[in-house]
Amino acid sequence: MAPLKKMSTNLKISVITVCYNSAAYLEKAVESVLSQNYDNFEYLIIDGGSTDGTPDIIRRYEDRLAYWTSEPDRGIYDAMNKGIARASGDIVGIINSDDYYFPEALQKVADAFEGKSLDEYIFWGDVQYEHRGRVRGFRPAKVKTGAFAPHPSMFCPRRIYERIGTYDASFRLLGDYDFMYRAVNKFNLKPLYVPELIAFFREGGLADSNILSCLRDELKVKRRYGQPWFIAYPVFFLKILKNAPRILNNRGFRL
Repeated sequence: MAPLKKMSTNLKISVITVCYNSAAYLEKAVESVLSQNYDNFEYLIIDGGSTDGTPDIIRRYEDRLAYWTSEPDRGIYDAMNKGIARASGDIVGIINSDDYYFPEALQKVADAFEGKSLDEYIFWGDVQYEHRGRVRGFRPAKVKTGAFAPHPSMFCPRRIYERIGTYDASFRLLGDYDFMYRAVNKFNLKPLYVPELIAFFREGGLADSNILSCLRDELKVKRRYGQPWFIAYPVFFLKILKNAPRILNNRGFRL
C-alpha cells in the first residue's frame, strides 16, 4: 500500500539531481524523490549529455518532472547551478544520481523550516554512508575549523543562494564544501540541524579517488575565507597523515 500523503506546509521544495553516465544508479535516486510523501515539491534533473542510456531512464519519468535537460556542462557544480537557476521552490535540495533520500525526508525538511526565516537558516540532517555508517549532519564544535555536514542532507532556501551566490564551478571536487564554508563562516548563516536520517551516500566516487586533491581544495577554501594559516596548515598536514594509506592506494597518485 502506498504511503498516505501528509499535509504540506506552504513551503515548496525543489529537488535537483545532477548526473552524467549514471544509468547504474540513477533510477534509485529518482524513485527515492518521486516516492516522497510530501506533496508540495518539484523535481529537476540536469544531465551532462550522457551516452550510456541515462537520458532513456529520465524520459521514463519526464511526465513527473518539472524540468530536465541533457547537454554538455562544465562539471558537477555548473550543473547544480543550472538546476538552481530553474528551480521555483522556496527550499532547494540536491541529491546526486548515486545517492538517494530516505522516506519522509522532504516532510522532515519542511517541518524543520516551519516558522523559520528563509534568510537565516540552512538545513542539515544525518547521512548513512555506504561503508562508514551514519554520519552526523552537524558538529557545531568543528565548524570554525572547517568540518561540515554531508552535502546530500543539505537543503538551502533559494533566497540564500540568490544572496550569497551558488557553487563555484571552478572547483572540480569541493564546490559544495566551498559553498557551505562560505555560508556559515563568511555570511554567518545558522545551521538548522535535525538529527534524523535524510540521505544515503554511496562511497567510492570521484572525491574518494582524489583524496589529496580534495585536501588541497579544502585548504584553498579555508584560506580564501580567512582561516588563519596557523590553524589551516596544521590541520591540512594532519589530514594528509591520517589519510596516507588511502592516498597511496589511489591509482595515479603523484608526489
